[in-house]
Amino acid sequence: MDISKELFISDFGVHIRQLREKKNMSQQDLANDCSMSKRQIGRIERGEINTSLGTIINIANALEIEPKDLLNFTSK
Repeated sequence: MDISKELFISDFGVHIRQLREKKNMSQQDLANDCSMSKRQIGRIERGEINTSLGTIINIANALEIEPKDLLNFTSK
């Protein structure tokens, strides 16, 4: 299976946005809980940057889910 890196990063960002919205959190709320800037959260959600594992763990903790659940989505 050959997955496009760019498409995966974009779909990952969409997945984070969906999880965040499901928790009724704003980008600012998530950023505060992750000790990150709102701008960085926005860039991740738009698929503009490839984030680190450390950031994935921080986001998962803020969303109160397991890090593996952030990667549990279907990429188009």
